[in-house]
Amino acid sequence: MIFHETTIPGVFIIDPERHEDARGFFARIWCGEEFADHGLVHEFAQCSTSFNHRRGTLRGIHFQAPPHAEAKLVRCTRGAIFDVAVDLRPQSARRGAWQAAELSARNGRMLYIPAGCAHGFQTLADGSEVSYQITPRWRPEAARGVRWDDPAIGIDWPIPEPILSERDRALPGLDELQQATMVSAC
Repeated sequence: MIFHETTIPGVFIIDPERHEDARGFFARIWCGEEFADHGLVHEFAQCSTSFNHRRGTLRGIHFQAPPHAEAKLVRCTRGAIFDVAVDLRPQSARRGAWQAAELSARNGRMLYIPAGCAHGFQTLADGSEVSYQITPRWRPEAARGVRWDDPAIGIDWPIPEPILSERDRALPGLDELQQATMVSAC
């Protein structure tokens, strides 16, 4: 695996190293030892999937409040997504900054999002499927989010009129989040 550091501390874009031949390819998408060598969480409690019927579907921007703050490893197993991490750590010099990567079944790329950062994505193709490895287990009482179009964050989403859930449409802006719900530093 090839780990690419981003401008947000702890957020990595990870490319698989494909070994190809006439049959196709083989690539590792997870190695606890390599993740630990990069200072990343290397034990996940849960794996989840998201299937999205239509191009333009936007999910997020979500996080879990302490003490259930979560790290995620995200990859797209069908279709393509514009995947985003937003730094919400109160002590971070990059608080409010975002990092995006196009993840697709074709490129095999992954995004690692540390605890203290929120996550969201927008589908770039009909029938997109996303796979997540998450730590710790999701707790509904800790579920929080920040508005997808908050000008304080300024994400440049590729499809301007997204398909949203009512919950995501009603999330607060970054400035409205209460200190009690903010994610602590990693």
